[in-house]
Amino acid sequence: MLVGYLGATTAWGAWLGRGARTGEDYFLGGRDLPWTAVLLSVVATETSTLTFLSIPGVAYGGSLGFLQIAFGYVVGRTVVAVWLLPAYRAGQLKTAYELLEGQFGIESRRLASAIFMITRVLADSVRLFATAIPLSLITGWSLVVSVIVIGAVTFVYTYAGGIRAVVWVDAVQMTLYLIGGVIAIVVLGQAVPGGWTEIFRQAGDAGKLGVIDTALDFGRPYTLWAGLIGGAFLSMGSHGVDQLIVQRLLACRDLAASRRALIGSGVAVFGQFALFLVVGLGLWVYYEGRVFPRSDEIFATFIIEALPAGVRGLLIAGVFAAAMSTLSSSINALASATAYDFWAAARPAADEGEVLRIGRMWTVVWTVLLVGSAVAFIPLSRESAAVEVSLGIASMVYGGLLGTFALARFFPQVGGLSARIGLLFGIGSVTIIWALARSLIAWPWFVLLGTAITVATGLLVTRLRR
Repeated sequence: MLVGYLGATTAWGAWLGRGARTGEDYFLGGRDLPWTAVLLSVVATETSTLTFLSIPGVAYGGSLGFLQIAFGYVVGRTVVAVWLLPAYRAGQLKTAYELLEGQFGIESRRLASAIFMITRVLADSVRLFATAIPLSLITGWSLVVSVIVIGAVTFVYTYAGGIRAVVWVDAVQMTLYLIGGVIAIVVLGQAVPGGWTEIFRQAGDAGKLGVIDTALDFGRPYTLWAGLIGGAFLSMGSHGVDQLIVQRLLACRDLAASRRALIGSGVAVFGQFALFLVVGLGLWVYYEGRVFPRSDEIFATFIIEALPAGVRGLLIAGVFAAAMSTLSSSINALASATAYDFWAAARPAADEGEVLRIGRMWTVVWTVLLVGSAVAFIPLSRESAAVEVSLGIASMVYGGLLGTFALARFFPQVGGLSARIGLLFGIGSVTIIWALARSLIAWPWFVLLGTAITVATGLLVTRLRR
């Protein structure tokens, strides 16, 4: 089943991209993709393996408090839909960072794009590693070999199909791994004596059913305030200024379609988080609180050990679907940013056919870098759940990027140099906080802090330079 799924996905994805003749076809799907497919692609891209494997581990070791982050996701996406999407659509932009060029110049555009690239490689290499765990368990291959196999299969259809293949394959893959989550719910209910009634009873007695935590403690990541405020800023960063998601929104047919895809994805993500957190509660009762070397191994171990043949293959295919959706999206977004923000921006006379050729070349380069970074993460992987590592990495830079976009939109007096200093100072400050004080300030607050520091620094430097 697994081999058949991978073969069919690769062939279909390559076929979907057969008509690409220009860079805009390859990276934006001709701006003609339906919003429903884009919504599913956005959800598949942002959650993927981390939802499938890591989030059950979060509930296994804690509670349902992670859902508080999802509350803020809907708020943040609504703000982006009102604030940034009209500007993106009005200018017919090809990347998110093109918006900065008009206000701050080409240097700011390239700096923001480069930061996106570094962050994307670091965060998504963690996701790729997480997916190699079940493949390693089921095949006996090393984690290194497993990472390389996933990267190679994903590369084939991403290279051939471009964003059209990425979006449509994402839509199917999301459906598949949601089916996998439902199957796990059913099997756990049958495997635990007393079924889900007993699972919820034991989880309730252990205090694992709590969702709302109103404590005003900045060191705790899962509180109502961290979720509503920190989660909103995190979502504004990830869905407003990250090319990984903005690229899909630019591929929709019009502004209204982009808004439906964006806001609808927030509601869908909440449902996904709830599903896989409940899976984690069932696993906690099933394994009687057993300690695992990595929290990301818990659900993978259950799939391998407890599920019958056929069903096991389907869920492993779901894990692959989750990984391939994010990896393919990252590769394509990184290649588009390189082609448009660096190569084409320096060659105004270049045509879209040349952009397509350069974009495909960079698709190869970024695949190699993502796979190599995933291999490098393996020795560090025991420290915490991959979902928290990945979100923490992204949160350190989203604030700087979001603050720079805020300067461009609301403070026309700020120049390019002041904005770039603010961007670097914002990211640097949050990185220092992460290194020295993350026990006092949890990662959901990083984007808010980075945004505030970036805006304040940009305004201060502007005043001092006058």
